[in-house]
Amino acid sequence: MNLRQVFVSVLVFGVAGLLLFMYLQAWIEEHTESEEKLQQQDFTFPPPGTPRRAAWSRSAPPGLGKHEIAVSGVRHWQGKADPFSAVAASMVSQLSDQQMSESPLSQFRGAYLSPELRPLNKSLVKGGEWKDVDNTQEKRRSFLHDFCKKYNSRKKLPTHLVHLVSRIYVEDRHKVLYCEVPKAGCSNWKRILMVLNGLAASAHNISHDDVHYGKHLRKLDSYDLKAIYTRLNTYTKTIFVRDPMERLVSAFRDKFEHPNSYYHPVFGKAIIKKYRHNANEEALKTGSGVKFKEFIQYLLDSHRPVGMDIHWEQVSKLCYPCLINYDFIGKFETLEEDANYFLRLIGAPAELEFPKFKDRHSSDERTSAEVVRQYLKELSEEERQLTYDFYYLDYLMFNYTSPIV
Repeated sequence: MNLRQVFVSVLVFGVAGLLLFMYLQAWIEEHTESEEKLQQQDFTFPPPGTPRRAAWSRSAPPGLGKHEIAVSGVRHWQGKADPFSAVAASMVSQLSDQQMSESPLSQFRGAYLSPELRPLNKSLVKGGEWKDVDNTQEKRRSFLHDFCKKYNSRKKLPTHLVHLVSRIYVEDRHKVLYCEVPKAGCSNWKRILMVLNGLAASAHNISHDDVHYGKHLRKLDSYDLKAIYTRLNTYTKTIFVRDPMERLVSAFRDKFEHPNSYYHPVFGKAIIKKYRHNANEEALKTGSGVKFKEFIQYLLDSHRPVGMDIHWEQVSKLCYPCLINYDFIGKFETLEEDANYFLRLIGAPAELEFPKFKDRHSSDERTSAEVVRQYLKELSEEERQLTYDFYYLDYLMFNYTSPIV
């Protein structure tokens, strides 16, 4: 092959390569544009007769400054979906499970969650002894509903329903859904659910390990989408919450001030390594002895060496109270009377009462407001403010008094 033939061959291949490149680039641009348009469309399908809602705005609540937005840990208010500006996408009831599983939008399947606050069924409550508890309950329900209505635009975004309900336990006999909030009486609540389910005769005979590791209870995300949707709209949904600072200090005391084969090596070692200067080999090896100030440094760090944990995660991210309309809102501060009233509402056996015992470390003083104050003294004024900012939405949603920081 002479030089001229070589030149012609190279030229031909070069032109062909250029044309192929131009074709592929045009193809990619065309399909990228189509995909973007596809993603921008509203693929939610509300139940028949549901009117489409007006456009929404993503403005922050009044008083929420840039600083609070940055540290609150909530999905950012500005320009992105957050727990108060997103609603679970609706499920197409007309489609079969097979059709839905084959849909390219199957990852966005959800259920239409009604924004209306439905009245509690009080037909099973006898006598007037629960009048004061009931009045308090109605005030809590109305407060949360009004708060969510004010800050939640109710735009139907494709939110994954399974993720929303991943912390919710199911008790089918009495048609109860309970969202687990750690350090707010959850261990004894799961004991109660086991008794209601017929898995145990008494809540007092169920060990801590059976409660948390026995896998006797079923979570809502283990059901298919139709069953999830049905239960969300027909079962009595309850959540029990606690003052955020008390819950945080309680979690720290439980996980870091007592021997623990998981939290010390996983969280403790990482926390000490990053936040303790001149840490000795023993502390780095075992992860024991984490100080509260070090724990708060980890909590507020946007580049945490280890991830979050359900024991100190915000309730707004555990149970999504502005997306799922809970029928009953209990508080740890009035745990026994709230829980026993709820048991009467659902028709639980008359002899069943909420346990009074402390699940673990029973000899320790309970984490009270005074105990919290002692721990907060270890923090700087700025750290105390940032910690409050972190739980800002939990304080607002459940009408807790902000701490003196």
